[in-house]
Amino acid sequence: MNDEQDQDKKSGVSRRGFLGATAVAGAAGAGLASGLLGFGAGEAQARARNSGLEFHVAPGELDTYYGFWSGGQSGEIRILGIPSQRELMRIPVFNHESATGWGKTNESKRVLNGSPHTNGDTHHVHLSYENGTYDGRYAFVNDKLNTRVARIRLDIMKPDRITEIPNVAAIHGINPQRWPSTEYLFCSGEMIIPLPNDGRHLDEPEHYWTLMTALDAETMDVKWQVWVDGNMDNLVTDYSGKYVGATCYNSGRGVTLAEMMGPERDWAVFFNVPAIEKAVAEGDFTTIGDSPVPVVDGRGAAEGGTAYTLYVPVPRSPHGLNSSPDKKYVIASGKLSPTVTIMEWSKVDDWFAGKLNDPRDTVLAEPEVGLGPLHTTFDGRGNAYTSVFLDSQVVKWNIDDALRAARGEQVNYIRQKLDIHYQIGHIMASMAETVEADGKWLVALNKFSKDRFIPVGPLRPENEQLIDISGEEMKLVHDGPAFPEPHDVVMVRADLVRPARVWSRDDPFFAETAERARQDGVDLERDNTVIRDGNKVRVYMTSLAPNFGLTEFSVKQGDEVTVTVTNLDRIEDVAHGFALVNHGVNMEISPQQTASITFAANKPGVHWYYCSWFCHALHMEMSGRMLVESA
Repeated sequence: MNDEQDQDKKSGVSRRGFLGATAVAGAAGAGLASGLLGFGAGEAQARARNSGLEFHVAPGELDTYYGFWSGGQSGEIRILGIPSQRELMRIPVFNHESATGWGKTNESKRVLNGSPHTNGDTHHVHLSYENGTYDGRYAFVNDKLNTRVARIRLDIMKPDRITEIPNVAAIHGINPQRWPSTEYLFCSGEMIIPLPNDGRHLDEPEHYWTLMTALDAETMDVKWQVWVDGNMDNLVTDYSGKYVGATCYNSGRGVTLAEMMGPERDWAVFFNVPAIEKAVAEGDFTTIGDSPVPVVDGRGAAEGGTAYTLYVPVPRSPHGLNSSPDKKYVIASGKLSPTVTIMEWSKVDDWFAGKLNDPRDTVLAEPEVGLGPLHTTFDGRGNAYTSVFLDSQVVKWNIDDALRAARGEQVNYIRQKLDIHYQIGHIMASMAETVEADGKWLVALNKFSKDRFIPVGPLRPENEQLIDISGEEMKLVHDGPAFPEPHDVVMVRADLVRPARVWSRDDPFFAETAERARQDGVDLERDNTVIRDGNKVRVYMTSLAPNFGLTEFSVKQGDEVTVTVTNLDRIEDVAHGFALVNHGVNMEISPQQTASITFAANKPGVHWYYCSWFCHALHMEMSGRMLVESA
C-alpha cells in the first residue's frame, strides 16, 4: 500500500472520491479547507466530499438563484447561476460589444443616446421592488466613469434607458426605492466639483460640492437633486419609502489624500424624500448653470442637518451602508475604523419629527468586527455578515447581541470569522436586500487571487468565493475566477425573474426600426427588398435557418447603407447574426427580433455577409453578397 492509499484509509476518504467532490464543490484542497475552517485534513476531505454532493448542480438541472454582477471596467453586467457559479450571460450596457453589436446597431445607439463614450465602469447593480422584494422588472446599474445610470429590462436582458446625470461627477452609489414600489432611483455623486463647473472656480475647493439625484424609475428622467456636504459613497433606501441614506467621506472637502483622511469622523447622511418633494412642488429650489433640474439645498452638516437632510457623525471614511431585512436598522461600515455603526430607521424618523437634538442619538451601537470593514449583508435570522478588507475575512455577528453588548451586557456577538482569499470587497447574501432574505448563500468578491489559480500573466483574475450560510457555521464551497473588476452582486431567487423565451414582434425595443419600415411600405415578416433614397440605401431582409431572405444586394461606393434583419425563427435558441466582412459590422438577431445597423459602403467590390451565430447544420452556407459599384 502506497502513502496516498494509506492516508486514504486513515481518513476514510478515497482519492477518487475526494477529487470528485472538490471538482464539484470548487474547493481548492484539504490543506486550504483545514486552514480556512479550522479542522484536520481528513475531516476537511470528508466535508468537501459531503458539501460537494449536497451543492452539486448536475447537467440538466437548473440553478435556484440568479446572480447579477457588475462588470467593473468592462462596463457590462454579468449573470451567473447560483450555486453552480456558471456564467450564463454578459449584458453589454455602457461598453461596445462585438458579438451582439451593442454600440453598433441602431437600436443600441438609441439607448446610448449618441454618447461618444465607448466604455464604462459599472459598480452597483440593484433590482426594482414591489413591497420590499424584487418584482422582476428591471435592473439598474451605474457608470462611475462617465456619470451615467442605466436601466436593464429583465425580460430581454438588455438596457432600454441610459441617463446622463447633470451637475455631478462620477455616479457611485445607486439604490431603488423599495416601498411600496420603485418610483425613484437614487444616485449619489461621488467627486466634488465647482457648481456650476464652468471654469470659474478651477482651484477653489471651497466652491466644490456634490448632489444626490432622484430619477423617475419609469421614465429615467431626472426629477430633482439635493446639494450636500462631502463626497458621497454607497447608498441605501429604507422599507417605508421615506428615506434614502448615503455614506459620506471627505467631510472637510479636501482635494488631496491627506486632506480627505484628515477628519476623525465623517457622516452618514439621510434624505427626507417627502420633504424634498414638497419643497420642489412649492418652488423652494434653485437650478445650476444650464440645467433645469430643481436643486434643493441640503447642506448643513455643522448643524446636524436641515429639513431635508440628517448628518450622523460616524468613524472616518465610511463605505458601505446597508438596511436590515427586518426594516429596523441601517448599518454603516467604518473602513478606517474596526467598527460598524448600527443606526435605527425609527430614530431617523424621530430626528425629522424634531424629537431628537443630537444626530448621534440615532446610533444604537458601534461594535468592533475587524480591520477594514467595507460592506454588510444579512441572513434574515438576525445575523449580519461584514466584509473586512485588511483581515481578509467574512465576519458573522448577531445584531441583537451587539446591541446587548452596547448596553453593557457580557455577551459575545461575534459568531464566526471565515478567512477569505484575498482582500475582500463587496459581499452579498441571497435575497439580503429584501424583506425575504433567506440566508442560503453568500458571495465574497475578492480583489486579489494571487495563488488561487494557474497564472495568466501580470493581470490576474479576481477571486469570487461562494459560502454556504444555511447552518450555524459558514462553509466555503467554491472558488471562481472573475475577470477584473466586478464590484457588487445581487442574488435573486430564480422564480422572481421571468425572461422572455423569444421576442415579441411588437416589442418597443425595436419599435422605431419597425416604424421606419412601415414608412417605407415594408412588411418586416414578409418582404425582402431594397429601398433607395439618394445615397441612402435601406436593405430589408428576413432570416430563417439556414437562409437570408436576400442573398445579394447592390449599392454604390459612398452610399450610407442600413441593413435591417428580422429573424422569423420561433424556436428558442435559434439566434442569427449579420456579419459583413471587412466592414466592422456584426449584430445578433434572436428569434422574432428585428435589428438594424448602418454603415458606409466605401470599398468597391464584392463583400460577403454571413450568419455569425451558429444556427443550423448548413450554418456555413448561410451567406450573401453585397456588390459595391465603383464611384
